Amino acid sequence: MSDRHHGHGHEHHRASPLHRLTHLLTPHSHETADRLDSALESSARGMRALWVSLAVLGVTALAQAAVVVVSGSVALLGDTVHNAADALTAVPLGIAFVLGRRAATRRFTYGYGRAEDLAGIVIVLTIAASAAFAGWTAFDRLLDPRPVEHVPVVAVAALVGFAGNEWVARYRIRVGRDIGSAALVADGLHARTDGFTSLAVLLGAGGSALGWRYADPAVGLAITAAIAFVLRDAAREVFRRVMDAVDPALVDRAERALTAVPGVRGVGELRLRWIGHRLRAEVAVVVDGEATVREAHRVAVEAEHALLHAVPRLTAALVHADPEPVPGAADPHLPLAHHAVR
Repeated sequence: MSDRHHGHGHEHHRASPLHRLTHLLTPHSHETADRLDSALESSARGMRALWVSLAVLGVTALAQAAVVVVSGSVALLGDTVHNAADALTAVPLGIAFVLGRRAATRRFTYGYGRAEDLAGIVIVLTIAASAAFAGWTAFDRLLDPRPVEHVPVVAVAALVGFAGNEWVARYRIRVGRDIGSAALVADGLHARTDGFTSLAVLLGAGGSALGWRYADPAVGLAITAAIAFVLRDAAREVFRRVMDAVDPALVDRAERALTAVPGVRGVGELRLRWIGHRLRAEVAVVVDGEATVREAHRVAVEAEHALLHAVPRLTAALVHADPEPVPGAADPHLPLAHHAVR
């Protein structure tokens, strides 16, 4: 039995009048309209975070670029390029949030939430490009070292880069966690790492002030290495999302919620997947083999209800009710056995 209902029906056949009244008066965020409003609001918050951070990082990068022109600091150039690339990652994420608002169609039956995963791939490629450019520039300056001028101004620009990135990191991470967007959280962590690489530029400025002409390109290479570490972490996160990986703790939490539902005698296959910054679930629960269709449906509804309350960011669950096996009886799924993937 598959239980996929719209509006979550809430067929509490055996609930007491008091329970029904309480249920009606209590706000339920998993109702169809509320779930839609919540999804739209989370996308809107994500968009605001992206545009605000784009403006802050854009101003930061422009200020640093002006200092690069007058100072010739390759370390600051690498940091400026990385900051500019980080600011531009707001564009694919913004497009993904806009697409994610569109309703599902007969072709895209799950909607457009996976556009966030595509945006994540674009972000990874952007980070890789900025790492390659920063590394090439630093290596070229090692072969042809030049003095860094206006060292105090370079130091101030590095501090500006750190302040801008740290503010953006805090903002993106907070909003990303609030709306359940792993891509936005990862982008915030990326900005935080950029802030620390900005501080590294201070080392190059200090070395140049002491007369070590290789200090600037050496720090430029160190920044390239830092970007490479960010690239590794970002690529791993995006790969996991594309491969439908979820935190095993969420699976454990879902199983505990299901086993606590009256009428559920066991939990079979349980699958969770992210679609954008929202979760969907598919699960098979074992019910009394002698239960009527209505009784089994009620248990399935209660199981979905429990999942929606227990698993954060879950917006829909498809619950299949299996009859409890009878010793000696044939497996009711036997006709499907030859379709199993081997």
